[in-house]
Amino acid sequence: MAQGQPTILIVDDTPENLSVLGELLQPTYRVRAANGGRRALQIAHGHPTPDLILLDVMMPEMDGYAVLAELQADPITQGIPVIFVTAMDATEDEEHGLDCGAVDYITKPLRPAIVLARVRTQLELKRARDFLRDQNSFLEGEVARRMGENQLIQRVSIHALARLAETRDPETGNHLRRTQEYVRTLALGLKDHPRFSHFLDIRTINVLAQSAPLHDIGKVGVPDHILLKPGKLTPEEWEIMKTHAKLGSDAIELAEQDAEKPVEFLSLAKEIAHFHHEKWDGSGYPEGRSGDAIPISARLMALADVFDALICKRVYKPAIPYEQAKAMILEGNGTHFDPDVVAAFINQFPTFKAIADAYSD
Repeated sequence: MAQGQPTILIVDDTPENLSVLGELLQPTYRVRAANGGRRALQIAHGHPTPDLILLDVMMPEMDGYAVLAELQADPITQGIPVIFVTAMDATEDEEHGLDCGAVDYITKPLRPAIVLARVRTQLELKRARDFLRDQNSFLEGEVARRMGENQLIQRVSIHALARLAETRDPETGNHLRRTQEYVRTLALGLKDHPRFSHFLDIRTINVLAQSAPLHDIGKVGVPDHILLKPGKLTPEEWEIMKTHAKLGSDAIELAEQDAEKPVEFLSLAKEIAHFHHEKWDGSGYPEGRSGDAIPISARLMALADVFDALICKRVYKPAIPYEQAKAMILEGNGTHFDPDVVAAFINQFPTFKAIADAYSD
């Protein structure tokens, strides 16, 4: 509602009626007048926007029903309350006017006390509606702001934890960001696939990508002489290295237990940490799961992690060219990797290369 005096638009094709209403309302309200429907619509779109419209029904060229319909069809004017003012006093006329969306119905001849009371009531109602709308807008904005802050804190916390593992393995560089985007790319490529669509909606994909950086958090529990060894690990050392999958999932599970209610990204992060070294044929670790028994989240992470390991230099190996890495992923089709995940990788290979270039070490 406008500041100061409320603005009332009166619409009638008879000058005498406009004069009567104007004299009645002007001591208290700012009054605008229109002698036809088209002019009324022009004023309604002007400034200040009317707080209330008193609208005659029977007018030439464009009657009150048509004017009301256009007001309600336009987002700019649809919130302006309209009172029909008419000599049509049959009950069915009043019912029709209210059904069309008028907030009230005043019949002629006009009774000043009735007109002023009805106008005051509708303006008070509009003031209350505007107040609630403004409060709701403020609250929605505040909720959005706080959710944004919480999501930022969550993202920063995830990366802080993931960086903790990275400090033990300094050659990984931008590995976290690359694998995060690889997982997102694979998930988007599979979201309409019949085997994956039940799981990979947009919300889950975002949570999945958010969780991916925690896949190797368990490496903080692997001794340096094994984690940083430049040569091949002994069988005994390899068994210790493999414990990082369960160490990671156990740590995340402890965090879950501290939460007052389930946290979706922790649940997915735990899956990824625990199962991303499982293989499609059952020859992986820590549980030797195979096929669909391996969670989808971990199947995506498995390919993303291996591809990034192949194309990056490590203390124990040189970097491999993209095309050679692609060929090695294909060699693992149906053994190491889910064939449909490999197909998505092939389809999205240009995106994988772009991600690798954008976040190169």
